[in-house]
Amino acid sequence: MSIKENVQFSPTLPYSRYVEPEVFNEERKKIFRKSWILAGHASQVEKVGDFMTIDIAGEPIIVSHGTDGELRAFYNICPHRGMKVENSDKGNKKILQCGYHGWTFKLDGSVHRAPNFKTNELGTHSCMKSIRLEVQNAMIFVNIDKNAPSMAEAYQEFLEEMKEYPFFDSLKLVRETRRVVKANWKAVVDNYLECDHCSIAHPGFAKSFDLSNFCTTTHDKFTYQYMTASKNGEGDQARFYWVWPNMMINVYPGDGNVNTIQVIPVDAVTSLGIYRDYSLNEKTTIEKEEYFKFVDQVRQEDFELVEKLQKGLSSEAFTNGIFSPTEHAAVYFHELIDKKLQTNN
Repeated sequence: MSIKENVQFSPTLPYSRYVEPEVFNEERKKIFRKSWILAGHASQVEKVGDFMTIDIAGEPIIVSHGTDGELRAFYNICPHRGMKVENSDKGNKKILQCGYHGWTFKLDGSVHRAPNFKTNELGTHSCMKSIRLEVQNAMIFVNIDKNAPSMAEAYQEFLEEMKEYPFFDSLKLVRETRRVVKANWKAVVDNYLECDHCSIAHPGFAKSFDLSNFCTTTHDKFTYQYMTASKNGEGDQARFYWVWPNMMINVYPGDGNVNTIQVIPVDAVTSLGIYRDYSLNEKTTIEKEEYFKFVDQVRQEDFELVEKLQKGLSSEAFTNGIFSPTEHAAVYFHELIDKKLQTNN
C-alpha cells in the first residue's frame, strides 16, 4: 500500500444535510432561533420613525427607532390575528398599522388604537412582542432566544477583535443589494471560508491579491482570513471575517471599504444573500465605483459556483466531501454545526 493510500482526509458534513427539509428545520430551531443574528446597521435607522424588517428562522422581525431615541426589535406580527404588520423592507412612519383590521402600534410596540376594543382593557396582549436587541460597532443584532447569553458575553473575543477598527462606528450604509441564491445556506458559507477556488473562479481577485500569502485563523465563533493586496507582500491587507452563524465582514484596502454579507436560509435549497456596502464618505467617487464593480464581479462568480454546486449535492455518487489541508475555517464551521445539532434543545 502506498503512503498516499494511508492519508486520512477530514470529511465534510454529509451532503444530505444540504438538501433535506428535516435538517433545515432543525437548523432553524437549534441555530438561528438561539443565536445573535445581524439585523442591519445603525445608519439604516438613524431618525425617529425609521424601521427595517428581516426574517429570522421563519419569524418576521421589525426594528424601529422610537420617539425616545431607543432602538427596539419586535416580532412583526399583530397580536389580534397574527397578521404581518409591516410589509416593506424599510421606511419611516410615526405609527405602524396592520392592514387586516386596522390595529395601529406606536414605535415602542405598544398598541395605539384597536378598533372595537377598549385598549386599556387589552393588557399586554395588545402589544407587539419584543425580542432582544444589541448594537455593537453600529451593527444591530437581534436574538429570538430570551435566555441566550448577551452578545457581549457570547462574542467577547470577536468584539475585542473589532476594536482594531475604531472607524466602524462612523461608517454609513451607501448601498444594499439582495440576491436569491439557489443553494443551501451552508454551501454559501463553505464557499466563503476557503480560497482554494480563488485562482480558478476569481481571476480578477487573484490578480489583485497575493493568494500565496492567504492566511486563516479560527477563533471563538468567528474566523479571520487575510492577504496582502500586492505580490511582494508589502501592500495593504484585505481582511475577511466570518461570524457564527451566517454573517461575513470584509475590510478591503481603501477609505472605509467595508461590506457585510448575510446569508438568510429560506428553505433547504434556497438562501437570500443580503450585501451591504459601507463607507466613511457617502459621496460616491470614481474609485468607489471601481471598488463596487470589483466586489460585484466576485459575488456574481460565487453565485454561479454555489448554485452549480447545489445541483450536485443531491447526487447519490458521494455521501460527503473531503477538506483540503488549508480549509481550517470550513472545518471549524462544520464542527460548530455538528455540535449545535447534537444538542437536545
